[in-house]
Amino acid sequence: MRKPLTIRTIQALIRFALLVLILLIQQVILAQDKGALKCGTDFEGGIPYIFGDKDDPRSLVGFEVDLLAALEQELGRPIDRKHAAFDSLLPTVRRGDVDFVMNGIEITVENRKQADFTRPYYLYQLQLIARGNETRKFTTLEDCEKLKLRVGTLNGSAAFRVLDATDDIVTKGYDDQEGPFKDLVAGKLDALLFDVPIALYYVIQDNKIEHRKKDFPGLKLVGRPFAEGQYGIAVKPGSDALRAELDAALGRVIQSGEMKRILTKWHLWSLDQYQLYDEPAVVASESSGLAFGQYFVLLLKGAWVTIQITIVSMALAVALGLPLAMMRLYGPLPLRWLATGYIEFFRGIPVLLLLFFLYFGLSELIGVNLDAMTAAILGFGLNYAAYEAEIYRGGIQSIPLGQWEASASLGMSSGLTFRRIILPQSIRVILPPMTNDFIALFKDTSVVSIISVIELSKQYQILTKTYGQFLEIGLTTAALYLIMSVPLGYLSRYLEERWGGKAM
Repeated sequence: MRKPLTIRTIQALIRFALLVLILLIQQVILAQDKGALKCGTDFEGGIPYIFGDKDDPRSLVGFEVDLLAALEQELGRPIDRKHAAFDSLLPTVRRGDVDFVMNGIEITVENRKQADFTRPYYLYQLQLIARGNETRKFTTLEDCEKLKLRVGTLNGSAAFRVLDATDDIVTKGYDDQEGPFKDLVAGKLDALLFDVPIALYYVIQDNKIEHRKKDFPGLKLVGRPFAEGQYGIAVKPGSDALRAELDAALGRVIQSGEMKRILTKWHLWSLDQYQLYDEPAVVASESSGLAFGQYFVLLLKGAWVTIQITIVSMALAVALGLPLAMMRLYGPLPLRWLATGYIEFFRGIPVLLLLFFLYFGLSELIGVNLDAMTAAILGFGLNYAAYEAEIYRGGIQSIPLGQWEASASLGMSSGLTFRRIILPQSIRVILPPMTNDFIALFKDTSVVSIISVIELSKQYQILTKTYGQFLEIGLTTAALYLIMSVPLGYLSRYLEERWGGKAM
């Protein structure tokens, strides 16, 4: 017979089980502590930071990609890259969606209001860029002011803040890196202001250097670099342990010479970078938040641009919508096919794609360079005309056929019947949905920022990206949108009641 377990044996087994459980818990905690870090970066961050490998579209390359790999080795932890648009990187880390963000983020007072920063890993300067055949002589921002030049750069960057602080330079901000270079080549801009790493890779034409951009020939660097700044890794405010860990890892990468090797590989090393070895303090130029009067004036300018685009685009859409509806209802077969094709085409493609084609594509296709406002108005007008045509068609078809027959019995022609009887009655039907489209267009204009039009929504993004103050600037922006759109609803109801009363 098997002997029963003694109390001592049972106690020993329990102690052994508890020991195993404790060891397992420790392993889980250790695994969590040494788990993968999430790094937010813009996969379209551009050359030379992070961009697609020309030999393998599935891979990303760039000097910051190499730096992340070096940090993985030093930290002993994998780093997973998570995509976030450049403008939303700091808000993303502030919310805690990622552990840190890195994408040529400048250490400025404004950015430090939104996140904490590690020690710098690169020292940059700003550089002016112009067309190679530019005849006007300018080498400084003062020269650009005297000539009242149109200068482009990235929204939310230190270069944008420098340009925006001038009085006579027409500053144009972009969300992407290549847009301003395309506009400079096309003559829509007079100059660009970018960080030196970007300027080198887009301007210097050297076939011996891999990954050099050769899509924008005929550009030149103008003047000497100026306004030195620093790139750093941003972490969520209060993440002192993670920041210290990243600081230590960056220090080892710099002191070992790996940072110099990476920057040399990407032709970004300069004698200035030796300052990184001395553990330089994080510095940023003095800046303060905007007062209400300062940002309100800028928001009003953005609102005026929104109003212009909305009213002119809607007028174009309404003017095109009625002929399209008439062609589809009463035109011969070829015209009906043409109108139907137009409506289905413009309802089926995103307006963003249409704006890209009008602004960038037309210049490449037929050499027509539309300015940004014209492209925006034309794009929305053509797009919304398809929707207005269907609204017209529904309103016209809602009028009973007896109205046509009664008019014919009185000897009225078809054209006169339509103008005097059918169209006035159909307006009561089409007015509510048309007003809804008008209000929607106020908000849809926000997408025109992709072609560097600074309307109300984009002005809000620029101000908050530059100065923070998300809540107060956001509330003011929302109030302006309401001021523009709510009266339209009241006007629509007033007209419905008035015209409806007369028809009774």
